[in-house]
Amino acid sequence: MQKSNIIHYPNLNTMLEVEKVLKEAEEPLSKEEIKRRLPTKIMHQTLNLILNYMENRGLIHIGEKGVLWTYNPSPKLQKAIAKGVEV
Repeated sequence: MQKSNIIHYPNLNTMLEVEKVLKEAEEPLSKEEIKRRLPTKIMHQTLNLILNYMENRGLIHIGEKGVLWTYNPSPKLQKAIAKGVEV
């Protein structure tokens, strides 16, 4: 992805909104459905950039049926963090 081809970079708030929509979904969502569920409008290219980032980070899976949130943090790690154990 070349920098000159990107028209608009997403801000953190937009990325968090997309994350929330995907986490709350109970089934894979199409890109158009994600855009409909967002509280603000988003350009298709910006959504693609967010989804590519999330897929590269291992947070989502993009398949034939749509986009699905797959990230599941380790319960052991969450307990350790809650106890204040440094990792």
